[in-house]
Amino acid sequence: MTRLTLYHNPRCSKSRQALALLEAQGVEFQVHRYLETPLDLPALETLLQRLDGGLQQLLRTSEAEWKTLNVSPDDPQGVLAAIAEYPKLMQRPILDRGDRAIVGRPPEAILSLLTD
Repeated sequence: MTRLTLYHNPRCSKSRQALALLEAQGVEFQVHRYLETPLDLPALETLLQRLDGGLQQLLRTSEAEWKTLNVSPDDPQGVLAAIAEYPKLMQRPILDRGDRAIVGRPPEAILSLLTD
């Protein structure tokens, strides 16, 4: 069976909804609290390769930390370095199946990884 990882922020309502959806489906998955255990640059690079929507889906540009940085949202290395330094900049929730990942906005979007 494919191993699922939910990149989760328990303070985020969408992330909590995604967690509840997965639990209701009865699937096995691992929860990664990325604010407590941030992803390093190599992990972010591989996550980006699997992420539907690419770089623009991974980044939260509304965060105060982003607004202080002089990084283009179109610069993959700059964005990934910023997320590695400020994990709060990573979009949430993200469900990663190992071959494909998707942002759970809306939370129901993650269910597509369970059916294809």
